[in-house]
Amino acid sequence: MRLLLVEDDNHVAAALCAVLGKHGFDVDHARSGAEALHALLPDGGEPHRVILLDLGLPDQDGFELCGRIRRRSTIPVIMVTARADVRSRIHGLNLGADDYIVKPYDTGELLARIHAVSRRTDPVNEPVGAGVAQLIRLGQITVDLATRRVSVAGDPVTLTRKEFDLLALLAQRPGVVFRREQIISRVWSTNWEGTGRTLEVHMASLRAKLRLPALIETVRGVGYRLVAPRD
Repeated sequence: MRLLLVEDDNHVAAALCAVLGKHGFDVDHARSGAEALHALLPDGGEPHRVILLDLGLPDQDGFELCGRIRRRSTIPVIMVTARADVRSRIHGLNLGADDYIVKPYDTGELLARIHAVSRRTDPVNEPVGAGVAQLIRLGQITVDLATRRVSVAGDPVTLTRKEFDLLALLAQRPGVVFRREQIISRVWSTNWEGTGRTLEVHMASLRAKLRLPALIETVRGVGYRLVAPRD
């Protein structure tokens, strides 16, 4: 698996690259935001599966870089940083990071998180269960899992990556209640409780864009479900 490590400290990077290499990862090292963005350009080789992003970079703030990466790519981003405060965690996740791990960390935990986001950060691309089609029609709503496009009454609706993942997850099982922790685990690939507020923000945005407030029902104290609309 090919990774992109964005870390300006060469000693830290060298140690981490050695550990990751022993576990079978092919690591590209970027020392700045500019190098990281350049590394995202197609080079004909295996695409990066995960980006490990340090926040303290010499040319730009890691939060800014995360936002720029997310506008260009859907590659999972794990923020690896010494910033342990809750505000920084929430800000990073809201910008599009898929996970957030604080230095110093256990190497085993980092490896587990890398594997988790590479498997699960895009849940709608996993093999779907029996009876779940790639094109889902629910009343006026069409959700195309293959092209990641959504339309309401024939009009396209532009969603962020996480908003689409939320809708796709619920749409594949209309009427089924998904617990909050299930949704957070599937869409954000983390069990961190602080992501709950992020879920609420994304759900509110999704409802507003679809302009069908009754489509996604909040099951108080449990989670959410999609109520299949009538034509």
